[in-house]
Amino acid sequence: MQFVEIEKNLGPEGRVAVVRFDRGDRINALSPQAMRELRAAAQSFEDDHATSVVVLTGNAYGFSAGFDLRDAEGAERGKLGLAARRAALMVGPRMCRAWYEMEQVTICAVEGHCVGGGAALAVSLDFRFCGRNAHFRIPEVELGMNMSWGSVPRILQLIGPARTKQAVILASDRISAPEAERWGLVERVTEDHEAFTAAFAFAERIAAQPPIPTMMTKTTVNRLAGALDDLASHMDRDQFALTNLSEDHAEGVAAFLGRRKPRFRGR
Repeated sequence: MQFVEIEKNLGPEGRVAVVRFDRGDRINALSPQAMRELRAAAQSFEDDHATSVVVLTGNAYGFSAGFDLRDAEGAERGKLGLAARRAALMVGPRMCRAWYEMEQVTICAVEGHCVGGGAALAVSLDFRFCGRNAHFRIPEVELGMNMSWGSVPRILQLIGPARTKQAVILASDRISAPEAERWGLVERVTEDHEAFTAAFAFAERIAAQPPIPTMMTKTTVNRLAGALDDLASHMDRDQFALTNLSEDHAEGVAAFLGRRKPRFRGR
């Protein structure tokens, strides 16, 4: 893989694995290729009965700035017909679903920024640890889009309806690490550059438990908590495709790339 590295056989009885997503820059954006690699990384554990816990981390600068608006493959989506566009829009949701459906317990270690699609990926895991100066932001609405990838029900499970509306609608607002902990978006805030160490120590504690009932418990909780997720988010992709056709979306992206404040007109 070009952007993703997997290390296995760590921790108690070799039951911990680490997945590192690092594009070698400060942005660590989610290009379609990066998302395919992250999905493949999650799927690589499907027949891995030796691994009980997986820690996912970004790089020292940030977990991820979200979808790469400058990526050539992503930019070409706007030129596709509806059928091809709908197919192309499944890359992100499939990545998040692959991580959400893993039998292994999953822990996300976040330093720096965790934005948009990065936040969607983070909430697809079981636990989130972050450094004190980390922050979360969900900018999709400000870009004239809906928040998709099946993430709204997952955020709702963690922080409740009012906070979910606040986090998604007030797209310019950064959610600081202390705020994220108070809201229930993350489980623990560490000193900067110690999120991975803390996440790995937590992984070792879980890996020391009996693997089979641990996996069964995770699956049961996820099935109960997410029983209505598909019903709630089945239109994500089509809403995204529709909002991508709006003038507000074009304005939002242009403003983002031009580093200026957007002017939305509701059309």
